[in-house]
Amino acid sequence: MSSRIYHFMPGLQTLFNYRQRWLAADVKAALSVAAVALPVAIAYAQLTGVNAAVGLYSCVLPMLVYALFGSSKQLIVGPDAATCAVIAAVVTPLAAGDTIKHWQLVITMTAMTGFWCLIASKFKLGVLADFLSKPILMGLLNGVAITIIVGQISKVLGVTFDERYLLERLADAPSYITQSHLPTLFMAIFTAFSYLLIKRIKPSWPSAMFAITFAALLVWGFNLNQYQVTTIGVVTGGLPLFQTPEFNIGIVRELVVPALNLAIVSFVSMMLTARSFAAKNSYEIDADKEFRALGMANIASAISQGFAVSGADSRTAVNDANGGKTQLVSIIAAAIIAIIAIFFTAPLEYIPSAALGVVLIIASISLIDLKTLWQLKYKDKQAFYLALTTLLAVLFVGVIPGITMAVLLGLFQFIRTVMRPTDQILGVDINGVVRTLDTSDKSKAVQGLFIYRFNSPLTYFNASYFKRRLLTEYARQDDDIKCVIIDAVPCFTHLDLSVMAMLADLELIFRKRNVRLELAGRKRQLLAWFKVVGIKSGKEGIYIHSDLYVALNKNSHNQGLNIGLATSTAPQSTQV
Repeated sequence: MSSRIYHFMPGLQTLFNYRQRWLAADVKAALSVAAVALPVAIAYAQLTGVNAAVGLYSCVLPMLVYALFGSSKQLIVGPDAATCAVIAAVVTPLAAGDTIKHWQLVITMTAMTGFWCLIASKFKLGVLADFLSKPILMGLLNGVAITIIVGQISKVLGVTFDERYLLERLADAPSYITQSHLPTLFMAIFTAFSYLLIKRIKPSWPSAMFAITFAALLVWGFNLNQYQVTTIGVVTGGLPLFQTPEFNIGIVRELVVPALNLAIVSFVSMMLTARSFAAKNSYEIDADKEFRALGMANIASAISQGFAVSGADSRTAVNDANGGKTQLVSIIAAAIIAIIAIFFTAPLEYIPSAALGVVLIIASISLIDLKTLWQLKYKDKQAFYLALTTLLAVLFVGVIPGITMAVLLGLFQFIRTVMRPTDQILGVDINGVVRTLDTSDKSKAVQGLFIYRFNSPLTYFNASYFKRRLLTEYARQDDDIKCVIIDAVPCFTHLDLSVMAMLADLELIFRKRNVRLELAGRKRQLLAWFKVVGIKSGKEGIYIHSDLYVALNKNSHNQGLNIGLATSTAPQSTQV
């Protein structure tokens, strides 16, 4: 019974087997994580367009839930720049300036994101962690980071953007600079200076927390409100009160696809962070469990009136750097943030919006990595163009269309790989090992045989391409080909009627040319499929062998060839 519980709640097993020697490191890491998470949560609440307390609520319950259901010992979940930017881009036009409606739409989209994650976990879609390739995610994060930076400049300058899209805002940048509110600009410069100074003097200290604290003290001590320095205003503390949404249910339809996109992007981003720290600390994580944990964390956030969360790479790095050993770090940090959210929110009203804008800009700058993106041009041009296309899509058409394009690009990249895979003509070397025929002359073609390998599972949408490639390569061979052997292991992975029909057509084409068609590998499986669809095997149809070596040996003996082939007991893996 306990094993089933531990399987469902991996964090519980760690906590029940907790060792006292871990406690000091976990407490130290938790204090550091809380110190970093507090200002970031408040800043991301502003980015999302909700009250500062909502940012704090988004940390507490999700962190507790992930500590129990997540399989990563170091990962910290919480508000994330890209996640908040996506939510704001979706919800803001739907809310049309209604703050209550805006907040409720945020909660609704958060819950929907969580449910999408749970559905994905139920169907074991953790493989989606590999769905968005690193180049696509790189372009997406760079684009989102630049979008956030431009958006927060209005807070730094003390102006309000009239334009919704990035290009229009950049076009009108000179006029906005001339309209800058000098006290607000001074506050932004002071915050940035404080942050950089602390970062230089004490790199291990939570610079963002100290910078925001100094800015708030400056507002409070000198009553800078009289100079129209905007602050986040009164923050209502206490326990979150659950409210049912009060808007037209039809609006929910507008959130379905964006919530799905957000679930995929959040999960992929989280898995990159979780896997990197798991590898560093020598343990494995379960992608399907992580999907479920992310879903439950988002639903927990929605229940506690918070917004969507994801894996927070900066806070995870702080946790690891301070020696955090277990999920207890999340529990202690959540408790600290909860105490502040319930009892000590009064001082938060003095935090200037410009200071939060600076913190968001600094956090977003850390996401920008244009140098690595540009280096892709010399390492992998296809990856470079994918990353660049995603980046430009986010910048030119917006965050949501950009994310949708990123998801579609990932899908198209996969389909293209499956539909148009590489293929090889095989031969044997002097030791009888099957190798690819290439310019190295390490292997030679077997007289009278044409051996073909297709490096992708065969299905209805690439069967025609397979047929064309096989016939094209066959036509380039000498006229004395007596037998065509297809390596069945990589391509015949599942029963597909279209593939079976194509195979029957190939057998007829080769039979008319007095050429035998043979398959090597997956013998039992193929014989069962042939029986189902009515394709004949053996002398009256297609020969099937247990592996390539058996097929080659049989044909070499039949034709009186002496090519020194390895026996059928040779290793099944062939060299390519």
